[in-house]
Formats: sequence, C-alpha cells, structure tokens
Amino acid sequence: MLLAQRWASAGSWPAGEAVGDVTLDFDARHRRRLQLTTDQGEPLLLDLEKAVAMDDGDGLGLSDGGWVRVRAAAEPLIEASTADVRLLLRAAWHLGNRHLPVQLGDDRVRLRPDHVIADMLRALGLTVREVQAPFQPEGGAYGGHGGHHHATDGDHHH
Repeated sequence: MLLAQRWASAGSWPAGEAVGDVTLDFDARHRRRLQLTTDQGEPLLLDLEKAVAMDDGDGLGLSDGGWVRVRAAAEPLIEASTADVRLLLRAAWHLGNRHLPVQLGDDRVRLRPDHVIADMLRALGLTVREVQAPFQPEGGAYGGHGGHHHATDGDHHH
C-alpha cells in the first residue's frame, strides 16, 4: 500500500515524478487521514499531520520518495450567473449570510445543489443551471479552502 505523509501545493513539487493520480471530490480533498485508491488502482493511505484543503494539481509525497498528483473530481453543482456585477454581489451577500461554501468566478458563483437556494438566486434575477465541475470554494476567515491551503486541526470544514 502506498503511504502519503506529505502535501505540497501545485507548482511546488516535482510533477514529472508523479507515479500516479488520485481524483477526489471537494470533501475528500480536505482530510488528514483517509484510505483511498489511486486512479491506477493502487491502495493509498493518506496520513498527514494536519488536514489540508487540497487543490487540483497538488502533490502527495509518498514514504518511498515518489509523488501522487491530486485531481479535483467533477461533482454536481449549481452555477448562478449574471453580467450585472451589482446583482452578483447581492447574491454573494445572501449566500455568505447563509454560510454556504461558494466558488466565485468573474460572472458566476458555483455551489452545491440546493433547490431552495437555486430558487432564491433565480428570484434575485440570476440564471441558474446545473453543472458538473470541480468544486473549490473560497476560504473563510477561520478555515482553509479555495486554494489557501491552510492546515486545520481536524477534518471539520464548513
């Protein structure tokens, strides 16, 4: 079994030395310890000192010196979009007021499916559609998400 005890952000590890990949959804990319299977079918034990919010392209250092590339899995999301910046800001305020994890884009927000929230976004005037895409929400004031790579003391996240 492969043993991964180190994490490195994308661009800071020797990607050319990757011996495999592991494709994970957002929840599985924010862990400290977890039994996984690489995309190549190898069992892998993730055993980090602290939980890390991993991004697509990050690397997991193996005990034998090799590396495994982290891939962000596409997962079901809703995407709310508009060309009206003020409307997008208003929607972001409502989503933040509900403490929902969101991924921000130039003219859109992505979040996990929730029909009540989707209806609220439509009522605000945004176009809402279902998508399959990797999910990397913004980091909050107290946690590590969205490419911020802050370690936390446990596997808890919002």
